[in-house]
Amino acid sequence: MKPRALVDPYPRTMALLFGREELRRLKALVTPVTWEGSRMPAEMVDRHLPATTVLIGQTALPREQLERAEQLKAIINVEGNFQPTVDYDTCFQRGIHVLGVGNAFGAAVAEMALGLALALARGIPEGDRLFRRGKEVYGRFSNQEAFLLSGADVGFIGFGSLGRALLPLLEPFRCRIRVYDPWLPARWLAGQGMLPCSLDVLLAASQVVFVLAGATEENRAMLDRRRLDRMPTGACLVLVSRASLVDFGALAAKLARGEIRAAVDVFPEEPCPKNHPLRRQENVILSAHRAGGLAAVYRLMGEMIVDDVTQVLNGLPPVRLQRAERETVGRLRSMPVKK
Repeated sequence: MKPRALVDPYPRTMALLFGREELRRLKALVTPVTWEGSRMPAEMVDRHLPATTVLIGQTALPREQLERAEQLKAIINVEGNFQPTVDYDTCFQRGIHVLGVGNAFGAAVAEMALGLALALARGIPEGDRLFRRGKEVYGRFSNQEAFLLSGADVGFIGFGSLGRALLPLLEPFRCRIRVYDPWLPARWLAGQGMLPCSLDVLLAASQVVFVLAGATEENRAMLDRRRLDRMPTGACLVLVSRASLVDFGALAAKLARGEIRAAVDVFPEEPCPKNHPLRRQENVILSAHRAGGLAAVYRLMGEMIVDDVTQVLNGLPPVRLQRAERETVGRLRSMPVKK
C-alpha cells in the first residue's frame, strides 16, 4: 500500500502547482487525500492524520495534533513562508522534515529586482512618462540623474535565497557589493566575493540598495527615518522581500523630498490603499507583489515537492526545498499570501 499524503494547499491549488506529469509522479508515490478552495476541515484532518506520511500545505499542527501523526515524515508548506501554526520543536525532536517552497521564487524575484534597479538607475519610467506627455528631453540632457549600474556600489540587505539568486545576475556588471546579514559569518560572505559590513555603512556607501531579507522580530522597520537618511542623494532602494523591514511613512517622506528613488513590490497592507502617498510619487516604481508570481515558479514548486517527497520516502534527506532550521524558524515572522 502506498503512503498517504494529506494535501491541504490553500491558497494554492493542485492545478497551479502540478502539471500533468508531476501529478502523475506524485500519485505514483503516495495516495493523496486532497481538499481545495479553503483550509481542510478539522474533522477531515483528524480522520486522516494518523495514517499520513507526508502533509502538503499549511495545516495547523500544534503538539497535540503531531502526537497523533505517528507516521508523519514531512510537512511541506506551499505558501513560501514558514507559519507559526506548526509546533516546530516537536517536529525537530521527532525528526519530521519541515520544508518550504520559498526558494522557488529566487530566480524570478532576482530577475525582477535587477530590472527594477536598471529602470531606476537609468530613469526609464520617468523618461517614458515625459514622452507620453509630450515633454521628452533628448540625449544627454535627459540623463542628469542617471548612472551606470556597471561598476556601481551595491548593497544587499540579507543574503538568503534571494541574494544568492541575484548575485550571479550582477556579475557581468562588476559591481562592488556590500552585504549586511547578521545571520551569516563575515568571512563566509567575503569568501563569496562580497564586502560584509554594518547596515549603516552599507546604506551610506551604496548607489543601489536591494532589500532581500526575510522578516524577523529583530528587523521590523529597521529602515527607519534615521537609516534612510544615510542613503546618498540620488541613491535607489529596491524592495522585493518583506515590507515590514521598511518604515513606509519615512520612505514616503524621503521620496517626497526627492532625495532618493525607489522600486517597491511589497506593501504593509495588500492591496495597497488607494490613497497611499506612494501612489502620488513620480520617483517610485510600484509593483503589485508580482515579482515571483509566475506560472513557471508555481510549476517549479510542484517539481521540487515531488523530488523531495521521493527523497523522504526513500529514507534520504530532501535536497530541493527550503528546510526550517531549528535555530531560526522561531525568529521569522510571516504574513499569509493573498492568492
